[in-house]
Parts: sequence; structure tokens; C-alpha cells
Amino acid sequence: MESKWLEDFISLAETRSFSRSAELRHVTQPAFSRRIQSLEAWLGADLIDRTSYPTRLTPAGEVFYEQALEMLGQISNARALLRGKRPTAQSTIDFAVPHTLSLTYMPKWVTELEQRFGAFNSRLMALNVHDAVMTMVEGGCDLLLCYHHPRQPVQLDASRYDMILLGSETLRAYSRCDKTGEPDFLLPGTPDHPLPFLSYTSNAYLGRMVELILADTDKPLYLDKRYETDMAEGLKMMALEGHGVAFLPQSAVVREVRAKHLSRADAGQTDWEVNMEIRLYRERPTAQRPGKPIVSRLWDYLRQEIEDARVPVRRRGG
Repeated sequence: MESKWLEDFISLAETRSFSRSAELRHVTQPAFSRRIQSLEAWLGADLIDRTSYPTRLTPAGEVFYEQALEMLGQISNARALLRGKRPTAQSTIDFAVPHTLSLTYMPKWVTELEQRFGAFNSRLMALNVHDAVMTMVEGGCDLLLCYHHPRQPVQLDASRYDMILLGSETLRAYSRCDKTGEPDFLLPGTPDHPLPFLSYTSNAYLGRMVELILADTDKPLYLDKRYETDMAEGLKMMALEGHGVAFLPQSAVVREVRAKHLSRADAGQTDWEVNMEIRLYRERPTAQRPGKPIVSRLWDYLRQEIEDARVPVRRRGG
């Protein structure tokens, strides 16, 4: 039995809606339904009356609802207790970050931030985008750093979570260079000779971004999928070995492009790229959950930086 099943069930008991709870839990409705069924199978009892509308609990579900609340409370208390006893727990910022950003954006951002804000202790959890978001929702981190696109949004409740826009990222196609610095493979390919395609798995966030590119372009691409993984770094290594074309975040290939190991495979066209925002989230502090002082200081500093950047510098003597 997994604790997230308890959280799913509690959400469903409170919303009485599979679709609404699936949205709040950041999963598809079929996946959410399967998790509720898994919980019922583990318990050996039906918790949801599926013969009625709107959704309601069975008598067993009503009993288990109180037990689920108590069990989750005990888990949360145990986690809080152990984290409180962790050395430097209150002075360490816990980040949840998707794998790609943890390798590309995060190290440079922390370096630049420490030069302005000052040194701070941090702990990084590198996850996929979905799990990073869920870590924030479940209180497992202080700050969430992630990608955002209007058509693949991070659906965090704006009344509960604060957001800062840190920058942007471009996802586009790259290929290994030949000895003259030209790409081995160049989009768009042809129906008779499709290009070998290094793809993300369907559940990867960047994979959904590539799907947007392919769906929106007026100039069709002819690609033959040869390899897939959910890691951008894995695709980059395959591209460097000359196995095909990969859509990669620009920040992930800066050194390789500069060294002419990789080159853009899109002939400089913008039809086959997508721009994403890089966002930072935190749970809004409350009297009951004030959060760590170091997190508040860092957040206030970042917000002030943004405000200062918006104010035009007054000319001398103006």
C-alpha cells in the first residue's frame, strides 16, 4: 500500500469527483481511478459506490476515511519529526527539480545566486516533472523549480502557491557535426528517407513538448524513431555518438555546440522549436505553516530583484 493512495482517496472523499481529484492530484483520470482500485484491492473492500451519481462513499469507505486521515497524519508527523532532527534542517533549502534542469540550469543559477544573495545550504531531489510537482504538493520540498508551457501547464493552485518566473528555455533539434562542422542529419527529412529520431518516452514532459512541435508545424517532419528515453542527457549522448536527431534544451548543449560536437539540425528555422518558462514555486506561508526563515529570505530577495529590474533607471540629474 502506498501513501499516495491514501491521499487520492481522501481527495476523492472530499471532492466527490474523480475528474476533479485527478486534476488536483496531477494525474490522468484513468490513472487516478486505477490507484483507487489498487487501494480497494489492497483493503479487500469497495470504498466507492459506483452505482450512484455524484460519487459517494460506501459504508466501508466512510469508516476508512477517518482511518486514512489518521494514518496520513501519523506519516506526516513522523516525517516532520525526522526532518527536524536532521542536521541543519532549518537552514537547508530542499529543492525538487526535474532531471534536465538539475543538470543544466540549477548549477549555474545557484552559483550566480550565491554571488548576489550569499551562500546557503541546499538539498536537491532530481525527479521527473510530475514527481517534482507532487513532492511540492505533498510537502516534501521547500521550492520547486520546473518548466511551464501554457499547453502543458503546472497546475498548482494560485491561492496556495507563489510563483516566480526565472527565465526561459528553448527546445530544438540537434545532431552530431561532421568534420566540417555541418550536422550529420538535417530536418525535415523525406518520406523515402526519414531521419533517425532519438525520442523521449511518452510520459516525459519534454516528450510532450516535442509532440506540440510536431503537431503545430506547417512543415512536416519525416522521422523514424530509433531510440527513446525519458532523460534529455541520455538523448544528448546518443546524438553525440551520431545515432540521430534529438530535441534538446538549449542550455543542455551549450558546450557541445561551442565545441562543434553538436549542431542545430533545423537549419536555423524557428518552426521546429518551442519556448518554455522556467518557474520557481513555493507553498505560500501561513500562520500554521510559516516555512523556513531561509526560504522566506531567499524568496523575498528574488522578488525584490524582479521588482528592481522592472523599475527603469532614472537618468542622472533627471
